[in-house]
Amino acid sequence: MNCPKERAYGNLRYVKMCYNISMKRHDERLTYGRTCVYNLNYHIVWGIKYRNKVLNRDIEDELKQMLYDIAAEKGFSITHLEIGTDDHAHLLVSAPPKLSVTTIVSCLKGTSAFRLFRRHPELKQFYWKKEDRHLWSPSYFVESIGASNEQAVAKYIDDQRAKEKETDGD
Repeated sequence: MNCPKERAYGNLRYVKMCYNISMKRHDERLTYGRTCVYNLNYHIVWGIKYRNKVLNRDIEDELKQMLYDIAAEKGFSITHLEIGTDDHAHLLVSAPPKLSVTTIVSCLKGTSAFRLFRRHPELKQFYWKKEDRHLWSPSYFVESIGASNEQAVAKYIDDQRAKEKETDGD
């Protein structure tokens, strides 16, 4: 078979391009879907509204488990997660192409806030509104991570707590 193939249909010309994509099936970085192969990773950071330091150790551990559970329910994975100085979260997320970053962040922030407020009503005292309280700030940071940067970002996230303790001591 010679590529590209060119066919004429009336006045229209149709060019069929042939691509030979060879990928190793044992590459751990790649995820194999039914119709695509992908490696999409995002470094996502968001903070507590008003930067209140409410994520103490008890809530932090519960929040981490909650975020892992939400990711599994929605069809993506969190490969690294750390809570920084009790007021923001760093995540390294791997997701399929059908999920937008906005959808991922909305699921994580919205569901975790709802569940945390339900399990820890004492969190509500940090927010002046009586109704329609928001735990998380409406903004977030996201950066796409390529294969070469993935390990560096993972190390940065894993070391986040220690770095912040060093800075607080200065």
